Amino acid sequence: MIKKLLLAALVVVAPSALAAMQDEDPYLWLEEIQGQRAIAQVEQWNKATEDDLSQAPGFAERRTRALAILNDVRQIAQPDEIQGQFITNFWRDAQSPRGLWRISPRAAYLAGRPEWRTLIDVDALGRAENRSWVWHGADCLAPEYRRCLVSLSPGGGDADVVREFDIPSGRFVEGGFTLPEAKTNVTWLDQDRLLVATNFGPDSLTESGYARIAKVWRRGTPLAEAQTIEEAARTDISLNPFSFTDSARRWNFLGRGLTFWTSRTSLVTDQGLRPVPIPDNASIQDVLGGRLIVRLNSAMEAGERTLPIGSVVAYSLEDIAAGRPVQPELVMAPTASQAIEEVSAAGGVLWVKALDDVSGRLFRLRRGDDGRWTSNAVALPANSTLDIRATGEDLALVTVESMLTPPALHAVNAAGRTSVVQSLPAQFEASNMSVEQRFARSRDGTRVPYFIVRRRGTRGAVPALIHAYGGFRAAQTPTYLTEQPYRSGPLGLFWVEAGNAYVLANIRGGGEYGPAWHEAALRENRQRSFDDLHAVAEDLVRTGVSTARHIGISGRSNGGVLVGAAANQRPDLYGAVISGSPLTDMRRYHRLLAGASWVGEYGNPDVAGDWAFMSRYSPYQNLRRVPNYPATFYYLSTLDDRVHPGHARKMAARHQELGQRVYYREYREGGHSVGADRTEDATRAALLFAFLTRELGGQR
Repeated sequence: MIKKLLLAALVVVAPSALAAMQDEDPYLWLEEIQGQRAIAQVEQWNKATEDDLSQAPGFAERRTRALAILNDVRQIAQPDEIQGQFITNFWRDAQSPRGLWRISPRAAYLAGRPEWRTLIDVDALGRAENRSWVWHGADCLAPEYRRCLVSLSPGGGDADVVREFDIPSGRFVEGGFTLPEAKTNVTWLDQDRLLVATNFGPDSLTESGYARIAKVWRRGTPLAEAQTIEEAARTDISLNPFSFTDSARRWNFLGRGLTFWTSRTSLVTDQGLRPVPIPDNASIQDVLGGRLIVRLNSAMEAGERTLPIGSVVAYSLEDIAAGRPVQPELVMAPTASQAIEEVSAAGGVLWVKALDDVSGRLFRLRRGDDGRWTSNAVALPANSTLDIRATGEDLALVTVESMLTPPALHAVNAAGRTSVVQSLPAQFEASNMSVEQRFARSRDGTRVPYFIVRRRGTRGAVPALIHAYGGFRAAQTPTYLTEQPYRSGPLGLFWVEAGNAYVLANIRGGGEYGPAWHEAALRENRQRSFDDLHAVAEDLVRTGVSTARHIGISGRSNGGVLVGAAANQRPDLYGAVISGSPLTDMRRYHRLLAGASWVGEYGNPDVAGDWAFMSRYSPYQNLRRVPNYPATFYYLSTLDDRVHPGHARKMAARHQELGQRVYYREYREGGHSVGADRTEDATRAALLFAFLTRELGGQR
């Protein structure tokens, strides 16, 4: 067992002293991803954690049950894409752990009796080619949907290989388009040309590690002969080609990412690139009826009107292509409690999914001959989480679920009528559980929503686990409890069944209330997301749900910054920390893998003014020897090529140096999501349950 030690008092260190400590960082060797010494340390930590926690009562049974839930053959065959009269799906189960890409006639699928034809068996392909392939999706050329660009990642990182595939024959195209392993952005211009942004060799990447050169590549010619049409600066984030098909017309675009939150977009035409005159911080959503559908991330003056932040607007693409002046028309504006989260166009209908106090609502919109847009709400179960899975012609396929209600896939036609295509049978007994939404008051008075699940009739304080994210405009919505927390499910289910409380917190920095909710915690205001998390935990104590030191916190990726800072700031409040694929060293994050692309979210530590506020919360630099520091469990992947594994490794080493309890699980594949293998997912859920039970108490 990892030893438990008492720690000395917390001290405050000036930013200049923190910078000096960073220059003397004794753990930089752990940033050598595949370094022999680093990997040996990782294996030692992995073994110590598994040998310890796997001895917990019920560990094997929970791992087995978790795997059965994750591989349940009754799971919904979620649609990847509606391809005219066919629907594709990517399926994983115990027999096909890496998955099957398959296709069914649309009529059979909608009738609940799909007739599947396997297109690619990823497991079989990996065995045949001796590669550990992980599926990254397919881009099929509409409206014929005969040829596709299939992306496969070796091991699950963000970098992948792109290969052309023919759906009618079910084979890769001999001599077809093929791109080597890289962080590639590619789209079809037409059946014989691609718009490609990839690693073309020296000086072709940005400082963030993404492509900065875009070229048109014609079939039958070497990639080296592709024609350059745009170059971004090395200090930009990336170049991103993308396309939409509107009826039979294909509209092609090229986005130049200036920061993570700003970009300049061009329309690709045979006459060259045409600037798209939208705000730099707006988000392009789709194309419908010759109009570009855009979400505004700040208020915009348009003539005598002010278009509200978070609104959806439309621009005439014919005018943009011709170089004529163009004004946006308002499509939909959210209310004060709403955030427009998903937009998809098909068959003359614009489908909009909004959050309303974090509950999902679906709207269908049409444009009239007078240029006005009409909106109608679709009748779907209230107080649910919705997800637009696919749209095509006169149809939207939408999942509906809640923490205690398993997901169901609804087909919604253009008139708004709905029918259930498939639903997942209940995977646990929910009648003895309750879920409610509450609001905490943050330090500055802001109301912060959170959802809490407990056994029905629970009296008195119980251990609690709070999961939160608080960044990148990503909303945390209450999905089925077997999926909670994200990338650790069904940990949330196991935790509640054992008599504890599971909490999902909707803190600032996310997108639960639109762009303003996100901007409230950007850069120098990051402390607000930490304050919101503290407020939720304190509300649990105030209302008698739990007690200080019996509350665990969970976060991954950006959530690693969150939980690391929170534990440093309030070791008196929290008793356990789960940190997945985390950022922790904010002094060096911008120099590690894709970190430079996130300067717009956090700030640039090389700028003195930015480091002045970042240094106050950076988890690695602020870790101190304090009494009863909460135990921390790190999980991640060696092959994460987005967030560097050195973040978690260095934190683990520092915890050990300070005599603090640390648990560690670094899976050797899986990329940033640590999701190449559901067996690993099931093991993680069982390990985390054992960790929480040990550190927070509660039933076993």
